[in-house]
Amino acid sequence: MTEKTQGLIEKFAENYSVEPSKLMITLKATAFKVSTGEISNEQMMALLVVADQYGLNPFTKEIYAFPDKRNGIIPVVGVDGWSRIINSNPYFDGIEFTQSESLVAYPDGGSKSCPEWIECIIYRKDRTHPIKIREYLDEVFRPPIHQTGNNGGYVINTPWQTHTKRMLRWKAMIQCARIAFGFAGIYDIDEAERIIESNNQNQSSKPSIDIDLSDSSSELNGDFNESESIDAEFVEVKNIENDYASGSQNTAGTNQNGHSFIDQLINFAKENNSWDTTLDNLKERYSGETLELAEKNY
Repeated sequence: MTEKTQGLIEKFAENYSVEPSKLMITLKATAFKVSTGEISNEQMMALLVVADQYGLNPFTKEIYAFPDKRNGIIPVVGVDGWSRIINSNPYFDGIEFTQSESLVAYPDGGSKSCPEWIECIIYRKDRTHPIKIREYLDEVFRPPIHQTGNNGGYVINTPWQTHTKRMLRWKAMIQCARIAFGFAGIYDIDEAERIIESNNQNQSSKPSIDIDLSDSSSELNGDFNESESIDAEFVEVKNIENDYASGSQNTAGTNQNGHSFIDQLINFAKENNSWDTTLDNLKERYSGETLELAEKNY
């Protein structure tokens, strides 16, 4: 096992008072949404890296993951997890919601009436103007699931039918948080399900997080062999800061264009015109040559 890999495992084991030898086995059994098959050590390490990056607890489901069909992962942050990373940001200075007066009711027989849109407003201590994001119901709503069983057809209501207003409010909060604080590479459960559906329809799609830990895979398998256990963005699995500053392209989690996790944040900032916010996010995590290179690349 490489020193960096072992260090991350020991860090999580110490934080949550778990024996390092049992950490991977325990999380494989609890932190992945999977009905069949086994979770690889590489997939588990990818999830630990994302959890460490955002300070999320995989034991309490603040973060978990779906394995995809090509041995990658789709990291999912629960509502409690999104709340944690928003409230723990030192620049966070409050949140508000507003909604339309008009209500919309879908004719599916199960959905509740809901505002046409909900707007989330996040205040930052270092900004004169707040960040406002409005989410419209018709763009995010998901209809009930229709299935066919031995006794004929039946309908499964999702949270979009039982808690329509709450779901729209969460979507607004998450999208606003992404713009306000530059969060990237993590998804809510609704987005993850859509990614999985898309991947199922397109078997040739690349994994959500590409994993290549060839330098440590055999050692990981040796240490934990007793365990029975739309395309998305890529997440750096090794030491992000050192690899980025050195310009290394042979790092696990790097996509075909050589973009690291920091490059994702830069691209996100360009697409959403949110460089100031993203720069603050980078300053909280990096310094020196890494930060200078990030600013230069923007």
